[in-house]
Amino acid sequence: MNPLSKVFTIIETVVSKQNKGATYSEIIKDLDLPKSSVHRILKDLTNLDYFTYDPVTKRYFGSLRFSALGAQVMTNFRLRDHIHPFLLELQHDTQHTANLGILDGTQGVFVDKIESRDFGIKLFSEIGKPFPLHCTSLGKILLAYSPASTLEILLDQPLKAETEKTITNPEDLRKELSRVAKQGYAIDDEEITRGIMCVAGPVFDFDEHLLGAISIAFPAYLKHDRTIEPEIAAIKKYAAAISKSLGGSQTALGSLTR
Repeated sequence: MNPLSKVFTIIETVVSKQNKGATYSEIIKDLDLPKSSVHRILKDLTNLDYFTYDPVTKRYFGSLRFSALGAQVMTNFRLRDHIHPFLLELQHDTQHTANLGILDGTQGVFVDKIESRDFGIKLFSEIGKPFPLHCTSLGKILLAYSPASTLEILLDQPLKAETEKTITNPEDLRKELSRVAKQGYAIDDEEITRGIMCVAGPVFDFDEHLLGAISIAFPAYLKHDRTIEPEIAAIKKYAAAISKSLGGSQTALGSLTR
């Protein structure tokens, strides 16, 4: 292991124990590193104010300098730019139109889209265009992983029927969202556009906070011709990969990889 790898391995170990701190002996036990290297790195990081040391408990903690660095990164971080390469790969692998959506109050907004060249059907999605939450796969994801208050505000008004398959009953929508949260993906089965299905998955950050959702849109006949299991698998794969690239934890990614 090179010197830089040792430093980051120790940082990750200490920060993972941030709730109670980590002692020198605990760090040595967890890591297969020379004691002299660990001692030197701990001393250097403490001197640089990236670690704090409690002489009473003899425990090391990550300092607020890490929070300051993270805040600067997130302030200058552009979600669309980061996810765009993944959308390109998703579209290439599936040959379906790929979308990225975020929550804006009680509606969603398309922030990126990679069009399928041979789709042949006009899609609802356009960058910057709002979309309803109750009848789109992106919207169901945004509702399922957002605070319950978002759904309650939405249900203050009647749910508009876009097609004969749109869920308009509040209790049916609650059941659908519960299912979405458990399985880690959402399906729009011709609920906003006849002849079009969509599958979507959530994108989480390092703090298990929902940042948005990705989806693919495809002709509904695929469901009957060969099932849509490949589409579901692709969405789960890319949603997990994007979340991992954003620091998503295994807890948040669990439902995406099963």
